[in-house]
Amino acid sequence: MAYGTNRRQVLRGAAATVATAGLGGAAFAKARPYRVGVIGSGWFGQLNAHALMQVAPAEVVAMCDVDSRMLHDAANWIMAMPDSVAKPTRRPQLYHDYRTMLAKHHFDIVIVATPDHWHALPGIAAMKAGAHVYLEKPVSVDVVEGQALLATARATGRVVQVGTQRRNSPVHIEARDRVVREGKLGKVGLIELFSDQRPNIFPPPSPPPAGMDWDFYCGPAAVVPYRKGIHPRAWRAFREFGNGSIGDIGVHFMDLSRFLLGLGAPTKISAMGGDFIDKSAPSTLSDTMSAQIEFDDLVMNWTNRQWGDTSDAFKGWSAILYGEKGTLKTSWNNYEFVPLGNSEPHIAGRLDPEFGKFPHDRALDDSDKTLTPLTRYNMLDFLAAIQTGKRPAADIEQGVISTSCAILANLSADIGRSIRWDAGQQRVLGDDEAQKRLARPYREPWIHPAAADV
Repeated sequence: MAYGTNRRQVLRGAAATVATAGLGGAAFAKARPYRVGVIGSGWFGQLNAHALMQVAPAEVVAMCDVDSRMLHDAANWIMAMPDSVAKPTRRPQLYHDYRTMLAKHHFDIVIVATPDHWHALPGIAAMKAGAHVYLEKPVSVDVVEGQALLATARATGRVVQVGTQRRNSPVHIEARDRVVREGKLGKVGLIELFSDQRPNIFPPPSPPPAGMDWDFYCGPAAVVPYRKGIHPRAWRAFREFGNGSIGDIGVHFMDLSRFLLGLGAPTKISAMGGDFIDKSAPSTLSDTMSAQIEFDDLVMNWTNRQWGDTSDAFKGWSAILYGEKGTLKTSWNNYEFVPLGNSEPHIAGRLDPEFGKFPHDRALDDSDKTLTPLTRYNMLDFLAAIQTGKRPAADIEQGVISTSCAILANLSADIGRSIRWDAGQQRVLGDDEAQKRLARPYREPWIHPAAADV
């Protein structure tokens, strides 16, 4: 089944409580546009603002970034948005420091789309300032940051939607409903998760470009020498800024698998990896990794390599669920169910980008042509949660669980042993060293958040 989504189809399901007159937002309950702030004006900051403006009356009041050139380009792009429900009339005010931006404006919504090491502090600050938060995944770079984000959301009553997207994707919801819930897959004992993310090649260190505050970019992380290419996307190759491919691609498919099967938190995590191919790369993350994330009665096997090639589309960035009655293959925007023998019919589904309804999408690159429609669904559910007071599908609690799976896998590889996880107590069992490493050191003057301090 292919999805040629029209304006009314987008509004079905949870998002129907937000608007009933089509994707133009004519029936939104708010009397004025949502006042929006964006922290991190690069790739996903723009993509998320784009998707929100396409589905709801939203005014981007202010934007913040430590790269002034990228920030000015983003503001110009916002003003030129041709597909927005509410046509922009005022250029966003621009800020270097998110704290100044939050102090000077009242926001309904703040989008946090920075590198991962800058998710927790701005996200917490935005909630405390009264805003609902659309937070990019993974939610944090260490476990305690995630716990603090969740505690803040509950203490402030703010809605936090995580940018994992596929809990609101119609094609993945169809896979859950038609295959898993109808019993076609049967009992699942093994899930395989894959990423073949390519290596990053960096030139020698050099001074940062004019208009880039590299010290603020590094922020609470240890300072990494600036190299051209790290910013704006290849920071993912550095442990100081994130958790590598398992924290980037892995979180998506761990979260999707948990959504499809209704899984909670894992009980045991084991991982190993290293630089087996490119030992001279400046990246501080391994080029090869294997991890096992165990739940009560099934295991997820994660495999990542930054070398070689794959000819199987479902072994690039994907999750494959092996059931007693068949196999469910899922990827970014599609799924395929292959029954065992002739017990069930072969089923497949795909999400087709909504180019006919949003002409500006044609100018996007290939990945964003898929990500933007998925994000529109996630934004609609986010808005529905804001208006109804209910938790969204990609609620911060779900984001914390999926993010912690990836962080604990890296921790297991670091210390060279398995980690037993107590989800109720949110702590490592029987391993004091691993427990202490749930929060990584912050560089002064930044102060690490803790759930107990919220």
